[in-house]
Amino acid sequence: MQIYYIDKQQVMKYIKRTIDQELIAWSQRKDRKPLLLRGARQVGKTSAVRHLGQSFKSYVEIDLNERRDLHSVFSPQNSPQQICNLLEVLLGVSIIAGDTLLVLDEIQACPEAINKLRYFYERYPQLHVVATGSLLEFALSELPSFGVGRVESMFMYPFSFSEFLCAIGNESLLEVIKSADITHPLLNLLHDRANALLKVFMSIGGMPEVVSAYVTSQNLRDCQRILDTLIVSYRADFKKYHKKLSPQLIDDAWISIAEQGSGKFVYSRVSRDLRSDVVKQAVQTLQMAGLVHTVVHTAANGLPLGAEVNRKYYRILMMDTGIAQRLLNLNLLPFLSDSDTATINKGAIAEIYVAGELLKTLSPYSQHELYCWHREESSGNAELDFVVEKNGKIIPVEVKSGTKGAMQSMHYFMQLKGLDVGIRTSLENYGAVGNIEIVPLYAIAEWMKR
Repeated sequence: MQIYYIDKQQVMKYIKRTIDQELIAWSQRKDRKPLLLRGARQVGKTSAVRHLGQSFKSYVEIDLNERRDLHSVFSPQNSPQQICNLLEVLLGVSIIAGDTLLVLDEIQACPEAINKLRYFYERYPQLHVVATGSLLEFALSELPSFGVGRVESMFMYPFSFSEFLCAIGNESLLEVIKSADITHPLLNLLHDRANALLKVFMSIGGMPEVVSAYVTSQNLRDCQRILDTLIVSYRADFKKYHKKLSPQLIDDAWISIAEQGSGKFVYSRVSRDLRSDVVKQAVQTLQMAGLVHTVVHTAANGLPLGAEVNRKYYRILMMDTGIAQRLLNLNLLPFLSDSDTATINKGAIAEIYVAGELLKTLSPYSQHELYCWHREESSGNAELDFVVEKNGKIIPVEVKSGTKGAMQSMHYFMQLKGLDVGIRTSLENYGAVGNIEIVPLYAIAEWMKR
C-alpha cells in the first residue's frame, strides 16, 4: 500500500491518543520542521499519522520498504521540489504545500530519504512531512548527524491508563481521578472500580491492537492471543536488529529481562558462557528497539537527576505489562478475581506499569531517562524504585503492588537527602503515612502531571 486515503469507516475505528494533540500542534506551527515519529514497532505510529491526515485536504503515504523502486527519487541531486514532482508523476497524485501531508513510512529502508529530510526544512518548509519506521533507531544510529537542528523527533509509547479509560468509554471516571487528591480521595466504590480496570489494563497492556480488541469484545483470551502474535513478530525482527548478534541471544536477553524483574540487571543470568560485553550489546539492541526501559541509578544530590548517574547500576524493565506477563506465562485469574498480588509481584508488573506511566507524562519531543536509587552497606541495602523531579523538587517514589509494605528505604533516603515528601503508589486509595503521601497506582500519571 503506497498511497493511503482514509475513509469514514476507518476513522471510526481509530482510538484517540494523547499524541494526537501534539501532532495537530506540530502541523499548525509556522516554524515546524520535518517530523520523525519514533517508538517501538506496533505502538500506533502509522495509525496516528493517518489520523492526522484527516486534517489535510490530501494525504500521501509511501512505504519505502515496499516501494524500493522509488529510492532513486531521493538521490542527492534532486531538490525537495523535484522529489515531489517526481512522486506526483510516478504515483499519479498531487502534492501541494500547505494542503498535503506527505508521509514517508518505513524510511529506515531508504537512508537517502532520511538524509533528504533536512533539505525539506531548508528549501521546502511549506510542505508538511512526517517520517516513520519500525526499525528507525537502528538506521539513525548509523547517521548520527543526519539533520541536527533541521529535523525534529516525537516519541510514541503504548497506551497509557488514561487513554485506555477513554477508549473503553470511562471518561467520567478519568475526570474523577484527575480531581482527586489526598484531601479528596475517591469514594470506595469508585476506587474499587478504578482498581478493577487498572488490573485489566496491567493484564492486557497498552499495545494498540490489544486495546482495540478489548474495546471490541472485552475478551481477555482474544487479547492474550494478539499478545502472543505480537511477541512472535518481535522475535522475527531480532535477526534484523544486529548483524553480529544471534537472534537467540537477543531473545534470551529479552526473556531474562522479564524474569529478573525490577532488581539490578545481572548479565550472567542471561548467559554464563558469554562475555558480559556481548550480552550488553544484546540488551542495548533491545533498548534501541524500544522493547525495554532502563532505570539508571542517580545519586540524587541535586537537580538535574541525570547529572550524577552511575551507569554500572541500572534496572531494565519491559516496555509493556501485557507483553511481560505473556513472556512469563503468568496466571491472571487470581490477580483479576481478588486482591492477591502474587502475579504482579512475580513479574514486577506494577513497576513496569509505573515506569510507562511516568514516561508518558513527559514531553514527547525528547527521549527521557528514568532514575532509581540504590545504596549497599554492611548493615543492609537500601533501594528506591524511582526518583523523579517534580516542580523543581526531588521526590522518591516507591511502588507497592498490593496495599502494604515497609518503607525503610524511603525513610532512609528522605533523611539522607533532607527531603520532606515521598510517594508510595499502590492499590490503596489516597492517603498519607507521616510525610509519605499515598497515591493510587491508577492516579500516578495524574499526580505527576499536576
